[in-house]
Amino acid sequence: MGKRYYVKNDSRNTIETEEVFLDAEALRSLEEKGKLEKKISSKRITILYIVILTGFIFLLLRTGQLQIAKGKYYEKLAIGNVIREYPVYAPRGVIYDRNETPLVYNIADFNLVLDIRSFLGNPKGKRVRILEEISSVIKRSKDEIIAEIENRKLKSNTLVLEDDLSKEQVLIIESHIKNWNGIYLKKEIKRDYQFSPYFSHILGYVSKISEEDLDKNRDYHSGNYIGRTGLELFYDKWLRGKDGKEIMEVNSFGETVKKLKTEPSKPGNSLILNIDKDLQIKLYRSLKKYADRAEGRGVGIVLNPLNGAVMALVSLPSFDNNIFSGKISKDEYNKLVSDVNKPFLNRAISGEYPPGSTIKPLIASAGLQEKIVSSSTIIDCKGGISIKDKYAPEKIWYFADWKVHGITDIIKAIAVSCNVYFYHLSGGYGKIKGLGIEKIKKYLQLFGLGSKTNIDLPNEHSGLVPDGKWKERVKGEKWYIGDTYHIGIGQGDIRVTPIQIAAATSVIANKGTLYKPQIVDKITDENGNLIMDISPEIIRRDFIDKKYLNIVRKGMRKAVVYGSCRSLSDLPVEAAGKTGTAQFCKDKTHAWFTGFAPFNNPEIVITVLVEGGGEGHKMAVPIAKEVLQWYFKDRFD
Repeated sequence: MGKRYYVKNDSRNTIETEEVFLDAEALRSLEEKGKLEKKISSKRITILYIVILTGFIFLLLRTGQLQIAKGKYYEKLAIGNVIREYPVYAPRGVIYDRNETPLVYNIADFNLVLDIRSFLGNPKGKRVRILEEISSVIKRSKDEIIAEIENRKLKSNTLVLEDDLSKEQVLIIESHIKNWNGIYLKKEIKRDYQFSPYFSHILGYVSKISEEDLDKNRDYHSGNYIGRTGLELFYDKWLRGKDGKEIMEVNSFGETVKKLKTEPSKPGNSLILNIDKDLQIKLYRSLKKYADRAEGRGVGIVLNPLNGAVMALVSLPSFDNNIFSGKISKDEYNKLVSDVNKPFLNRAISGEYPPGSTIKPLIASAGLQEKIVSSSTIIDCKGGISIKDKYAPEKIWYFADWKVHGITDIIKAIAVSCNVYFYHLSGGYGKIKGLGIEKIKKYLQLFGLGSKTNIDLPNEHSGLVPDGKWKERVKGEKWYIGDTYHIGIGQGDIRVTPIQIAAATSVIANKGTLYKPQIVDKITDENGNLIMDISPEIIRRDFIDKKYLNIVRKGMRKAVVYGSCRSLSDLPVEAAGKTGTAQFCKDKTHAWFTGFAPFNNPEIVITVLVEGGGEGHKMAVPIAKEVLQWYFKDRFD
């Protein structure tokens, strides 16, 4: 016990008396300078405890927030570091003609795709090496690819580096791609239009979706194709289908470990058209043969007058819509856009023209309905009429006909296209009061002029039926009797689309019903099951009495028997029609024809326009004759 208090006296460590006093002095010095530890006050200890407790509570609350309030968010974020989701693009629906002949196929296409998150996970040196190897295959500079990665708006996690790869490019890429973390080949499907350019304006085309499109269409993915024109645009929501997805697990290097889940895509629905492929090709070839003798621009339309079905629709010049499924350079595209002949313009529904004498059967119907004339009303055509100027009686205005027709009734007037008769009928002359512009406009609108037909194609135009209010507003001028005369023979400021003339002709052919022109007949799923059967749609009916329409029909039949369409008289069926020669420049005219056959039980209405083609009977009628001859005889031989 005493050993604990024993201090060994070692001669080698003897403590001298001076050292003891020196140590005592040092202690006093430290106390004076405050360098010797003193007792901490209880107040300071309390503050310390509060600080520690506050920090502990903060950490506890923060932990609770991360684990409870935002636990699922951070769990999802963590999973996102190892899970990648890739879209499986849905094939677009097929488009068939009325006989279920495919007009567009889907074919395989390979794209080189960069997954941005995985690619950026590579070391910088490796990223540079990968891009150098890629640029040598796809012939794009490394700097261009880097700029696209850095500058693009990241609407998705993927970037298509190159689409429509050749077989040679695919083989080279496949030999390297295992070493390219974040790069993969994506098999897609592109459109192959089988009968381009015959159907280009009907079918339209698709192209890769843009950043602007993604802003407007949130349910699309980068890499999707979207309809741009024609049926591809109008029925895009039916044709596009629903994309699936593949969920992959990747490691920290962005390499795929395994496929976790696949949700297959759902193919788009298919369209079955009213279009007859063979009739479409025949109309195209006949129209082009004659249009190339003029300015190369024209329109041909064939309708079923009993239901409004569009059996053929051609606009010239056309274009190859397959170029938009592959690679088209900016220069090639700009060349097409700047072409003065406007190949992208669907003239059948968007071209606006003076109708010329094709309007006369409509004016005749209005005059009969309003009892301005009857089947027995005759005038003596001397080759023109003279009108004194209302404000300057000494001035005489002369409105000419193309020849002297002599005694003429309404049937002969339609058959020989007598302008003088229609001057009387539209604006009035002598004892005939005339319809006047307001009634003319009323009936032309009933026939569908001046408004869209609402055909199932985009970018249709309305045309124009002018009147006094329009002229005052647009030109700042009054409406004169001469303006009414000009409208009565299809000249002046009136503008129509060829589809309007075809639809209006159908009213005369079927004796009173205006149908909406319809290109698509049915929509089916990928297995051919019917989804929608599109019924004929009546716009209006019975606005002209059948007895008056029969008179007009006789006039159009006589045009074939002895009038301006008599070259159609040797067809295998009886036809009826009306020519038009519409002036649009000082010395230029458009050539028109519109008619139907067979006369007693019409099956088809055909309307033809050749821009700058001269006279209707010389340029438009021969085209119609070739098509009608083929339709009713040659295709069965």
